[in-house]
Amino acid sequence: LCLLTVGTLTAQSREVTLVREKTPSNRVEYGTQKLKSVLEENGYSVTLSDRYRSDPNRTTVVVGLQTDKVVHTAASRNRIPLKNSSAQEGFSIGSAQRVIVVSGNDATGTLYGCIELVDSLKTNGVLPASITLTDAPEMILRGGVIGMQKTTYLPGRKVYEYPYTPESFPWFYDKELWIEYLDMLVENRYNSFYLWNGHPFASLVKLEDYPFAVEVSDETFRMNQEVFSFLTEEADKRGIWVIQMFYNVLVSEPFARHYGIETQQRGRALLPEIADYTRKSIAAFVENYPNVGLLVCLGEAMDNTVEGDVKWFTKTIIPGVQDGLKALGRTDEPPILLRAHDTDCSAVMDVATHLYSNLYTMNKYNGESLTTYEPGGPWGETHKALSALGSIHIENVHVLANLEPFRWGSPWFVQKTVQAMHQVHGANGLHLFPQANYWDWPWSADKLPDGSRLKEIERDWIWYQTWSRYAWKVDRDRAEEIDFWSAKLAQMYGTDLHHGRQIMTAYDEFAEIAPKLLRKFGITEGNRQTLLLGMFMSQLVNPAKWRVYPGFHDSCGPVGERLQEYVRKAWNNQPHVGEIPPQLIAEAVKHGRRAVEEIEKAAPYVTENRDEFERLRNDVHAYYQFAQYFAEKVKAAILVLAYSYCRELENLERAAEHMENSLVYFRELVRLADDKYYHANSMLTAQRRIPITGENATNKLWGELLPHYQEELSTFHRNIDFLRRTDGLGEIEITPLSPASPESFTLENSWDRVVLDSGAVLFADRPEQPVEDLDPSLTGLTAFVTDTRQQCSEGTQIRITVHRPMQLAVGYFGSERPEYLKAPVLETNALGNEYGEADPRIANAMKITGMPPMGVHTYIFREPGNYTLDLGKGIVALLGTIEGSDPVIQRDGGIAAEADNENVDWLFY
Repeated sequence: LCLLTVGTLTAQSREVTLVREKTPSNRVEYGTQKLKSVLEENGYSVTLSDRYRSDPNRTTVVVGLQTDKVVHTAASRNRIPLKNSSAQEGFSIGSAQRVIVVSGNDATGTLYGCIELVDSLKTNGVLPASITLTDAPEMILRGGVIGMQKTTYLPGRKVYEYPYTPESFPWFYDKELWIEYLDMLVENRYNSFYLWNGHPFASLVKLEDYPFAVEVSDETFRMNQEVFSFLTEEADKRGIWVIQMFYNVLVSEPFARHYGIETQQRGRALLPEIADYTRKSIAAFVENYPNVGLLVCLGEAMDNTVEGDVKWFTKTIIPGVQDGLKALGRTDEPPILLRAHDTDCSAVMDVATHLYSNLYTMNKYNGESLTTYEPGGPWGETHKALSALGSIHIENVHVLANLEPFRWGSPWFVQKTVQAMHQVHGANGLHLFPQANYWDWPWSADKLPDGSRLKEIERDWIWYQTWSRYAWKVDRDRAEEIDFWSAKLAQMYGTDLHHGRQIMTAYDEFAEIAPKLLRKFGITEGNRQTLLLGMFMSQLVNPAKWRVYPGFHDSCGPVGERLQEYVRKAWNNQPHVGEIPPQLIAEAVKHGRRAVEEIEKAAPYVTENRDEFERLRNDVHAYYQFAQYFAEKVKAAILVLAYSYCRELENLERAAEHMENSLVYFRELVRLADDKYYHANSMLTAQRRIPITGENATNKLWGELLPHYQEELSTFHRNIDFLRRTDGLGEIEITPLSPASPESFTLENSWDRVVLDSGAVLFADRPEQPVEDLDPSLTGLTAFVTDTRQQCSEGTQIRITVHRPMQLAVGYFGSERPEYLKAPVLETNALGNEYGEADPRIANAMKITGMPPMGVHTYIFREPGNYTLDLGKGIVALLGTIEGSDPVIQRDGGIAAEADNENVDWLFY
């Protein structure tokens, strides 16, 4: 599976006969026509034929499968040894005198052999005088992703609910754009692409038993059918599977209205009408669009149990596919990919593999970011377990929340990442999201001076090319790769090889900045955090209050220490292990400085694509400013955490100086980036939480964050002054929250009530476990007395009628034990912030005898109406109602906290 020899180019006849079988497959015909077109572009006169004849005055190129008669005839007469392997999509190219034979192991392999010659023609302008090549891809599935999603929710809709309509997705109906995208995929040897949507079926199929479920007009439905059929046919010519992704939390809006249910509801039972509707939708989809596969997300599912996931996949989804195949009379099986998102894939696959053979598993590589080429931890073990199942396991390079919106395309980082996918995780497939702006495809987030938009696939060409190159073959010689990418970039920007290498070096250097900083300082790898908008000091010094995603830091980078651990060890004179904060910020700044130096060396010699080079150059400078900004904030955080041990005000004063320095760099970042981008994160919703909410498309640019960071510094100065006046011994006064008046709401549940204070009993079946201690702000609220046994067996449902704005305080216990209800986790529950409940308002707020510490979340009801909250099964405390106008300041109550030093994030409030 390697290049054997490629002969030197020579002057030769510009007459070419292109030979293939009389009735070639659509993929062989596509490859033949592509080769013909590029030959003609390079001055060749091309004649097509279906018979091989020797002609010493013409060059003959024979294209086909290794079993085709014309291939055997040409190869044997010219003694061309075709070293075909049996690998899927493999091909062999051999030559003798003026004859070149392209032989594929299958139709897609033949197509790729044609593309190999096309690439040679594009680079050199002539066919090779001699060539001997055998090649095949290492990864079985290699695919890109397009989101049928939008930056904000549609009116009256929830997350993921986007019917296929011209109003929401005008680009979907642009056939020329589809051809451009499909051509990009096949040129990079991708053999699949995925359309992500919550519930696509009600836009693409009509069901006799559920005619009311369609949620687009008749005219739009007709257009959708036409475009989707066109898309699948054009993709098939290029050897590409179209794979439709869908969530199992969703039904169509008219279906939900018909049955009086929600379109999506976590924890909902597997209702028979939903199962029947889903099975028939899948069957109709397979029947109507033959060249499609399915990507199934059981996570966030209705039943949300292992048993429910197994039942849904094996009793609804697989039978739906089989029903569709039976209707077509087909015996082959299109691919079904099971996404390991909030799902026990092993349990599901253990049953499913007995029912269906063409199954794949898929899991996020570094979550919803790119953080390392040295993965490990519990997430790494998940990948290994899925790879061991026997089916093909696919790595999902997902969303890239830490790379938005700047350019990113490091060949070295990508090569090492793909090596880790194979060697560490045991995976053999790639599922690649756009590098940035997923929620706003097909556009990039770049703001061009003339108001036009830049296509994402044009801007991020190097993103697609690096991943495809190493998904095809990863263990390539480093020195050869440096030359390869240096030449690519030199060609792109009209420079010589030396300056192309400087641009490549810049890419490799700044590529390390965001991964290194997020993996040790971030709250989450998920899209609720936009790293390149920065972080608040409270998020650095007390990340637990912001709900660090479990397993994130252990899985998304090498062994090392987070800030709190580093300062504690330093205070206790303990040895440090692995990556440590001062090292990482110093490396990030160094990477940024080196990237700027290299890009500036190359800048005077750029003669092509100058506008794009300037955008890249600006991104490099922006990354450097960000690295310096972030380094200063981390230095400040180290000093603040040290103060929590030593109580020396000098630490805080020095921290303030570093925060002031950080603002200098951040202002420069504002200058560089604010007028160059529409947004830093393409998801402009309340689901984005860190550093600050993105609700209603706010806080989307650095200039919007600057006042918040300035206020943070001002608050810090005020609190330092407060400590000076009180000799460092002052205490912050905390006032009790105001209970909602009885006129604000009507509760339908018949729970007993108790006033919150020390000694109060919140669980009727546990009278021996009263409240031991609580945050002063909670004192005086009227809590609801529940039963833990009932909560565990039946769940907790709250039925409330709201008359005027109010809040409900809910206490979630900090425990991984299964009897305790988990607080909403946006990484796995996209509806987990529907009422503003995602973030704990008061961490470590209460201690109940014999129970874990508790954090308080608030559900905010701004509009009058009837509400039903299904919290799910598990123990949870209902702490009472709060006036809607009384803000619950986010902070750490410090009750029963495990830290051996006092939490000091109050300094920033």
